[in-house]
Amino acid sequence: MGHLLFGMPSLTGKHWVIGDVHGCYQPLQQLLGVLPKNDHVVFCGDVINRGPETTSAIKLVWSLVTAGQATWLRGNHEQALLETLQEPALNSLNPWLTRLQQLPTVFWGHGWVATHAGFDSNGQPDLTIREPFWEHYDGSHGLVVIGHTPRPDVERHGRIVMVDTGAVYGGKLSAYCPETGAVVQVEGVQEAAAAPRKRKAPSLQAGPC
Repeated sequence: MGHLLFGMPSLTGKHWVIGDVHGCYQPLQQLLGVLPKNDHVVFCGDVINRGPETTSAIKLVWSLVTAGQATWLRGNHEQALLETLQEPALNSLNPWLTRLQQLPTVFWGHGWVATHAGFDSNGQPDLTIREPFWEHYDGSHGLVVIGHTPRPDVERHGRIVMVDTGAVYGGKLSAYCPETGAVVQVEGVQEAAAAPRKRKAPSLQAGPC
């Protein structure tokens, strides 16, 4: 899982890290419509699954990636799909196999980094980690922007910013700018289309973003 990506040039020098999309295509369209057009977008992983329009969402995100306007980081859901598509029994010719293999796990900015869930004790990206990273991160990578665990709002905990605000569960889809600390949000999927929550988010003491 050593795919790393150093910051791609943004025409304005600004980036927006978007939390877990999880197939919420309509909210994603709305969010992209209000973000500055020349800023680079970083998707924090888990673009796929759970939501009502995964196919449309991944096509939109991939089109931005191929245009050089966005970076799609690998989340645990992309990793699981990749492992399934790689099974020899499938003999998969699915074009998404090659695309998923290209997804990096880390995006390095200037003084900040984005990854899906955090880093392990050896400083390597871990796509499923939660409390061990939150409790023991020493700031060695600078500010770390992560998704993976839905929060009621974008939260900052020391040198960690959490941007998954549960769009697929009826929350918001959020984008965070590491250079300015700005947050832009749109409403997620409506309650009737929202996925059921299987895991309650742990309680954390949030600081201001």
